[in-house]
Formats: sequence, C-alpha cells, structure tokens
Amino acid sequence: MFAAGLLMTLLAAGCDRGNHPRNIGVAAPQFVVSDGTRTVDLSKLRGHVVLLNLWASWCAPCVEELPSLLLLQHNMPDITVVAISIDDDADAYQRFLTQNKVDLLTVRDPSARINALYGTVQIPETYVIDRQGMLRRKFVSAQDWTSPEIVDYLKRLSTAG
Repeated sequence: MFAAGLLMTLLAAGCDRGNHPRNIGVAAPQFVVSDGTRTVDLSKLRGHVVLLNLWASWCAPCVEELPSLLLLQHNMPDITVVAISIDDDADAYQRFLTQNKVDLLTVRDPSARINALYGTVQIPETYVIDRQGMLRRKFVSAQDWTSPEIVDYLKRLSTAG
C-alpha cells in the first residue's frame, strides 16, 4: 500500500514537469533582475506576450534551441523573449552572447533566483505569459521555436483578447 502511494506521488510529480504544470492559469510570479548591464522588470512587460526562457550558455539543450528562439524573436517581434541565464562567469556569458549574435533581451541571474521563483530545476524551461500576465504554458527542454504548432499557438495568444 505504501509503495503504491509513493508511486502515485512520484508519477504526479513527474507530470508536473510537463507542459501543463499546476501553476498554469495563475499570475506569473513578478520579478526584477539586473546583472549590471541589463535589467528586466516583468511587470513592465504587461500587455505583451512574453516567452520567459530560463537557460545557461553551458547547457547543450539551451544552445541547441537558441537559433530557433532568435529566429522566432525576429519573425514575431510582437512576442517578447526574455532569456534569464544562470551563468556564473560574466565574461564567459558576454563572450557567448557576442559569438552567437544573441540580440534578444537577456540578463544573467547567477543566483538562479528566478529559476527558484518559477520552480525550475532543469534548464531549459520556457514559460509563456499572456498579455494579462497569466502563465499559459510551460515548455520543458529544447524546442524548435519555429515549428508550426508553436508559432500558431503564439499567434493565437498574441491576437486573443
């Protein structure tokens, strides 16, 4: 009986890592983060659809999805991509941004405070926040941000309401 209860708890916890965690449909946790170069205040982005991408330059899946994330930002300028990196080394982070021509809004949070705020334990994770500041979706692991399914979803969300 105990083993069955433990198994059900573990399965429920595993399900929470998917695209529909229990915090979907609630207000996105607000934050202000600054790394001395850039500052992001999520409350100032109200009125925009936001993709909050939690990543690091040393994370292979994060690097894998970066080209499509940059392309999405260029092709859909009405979607605001905010990339929060947990890189410790400021110089390595800046070199990575320059070498990879990263021109989206990104800020370094080496304390991983924003990851903790959102309950992220494995990167990359990306949260979709609607124009009213509500969490609408969570993507776990690398995505092709130019896939028709994701682009159609974001287009519908950006024109809703």
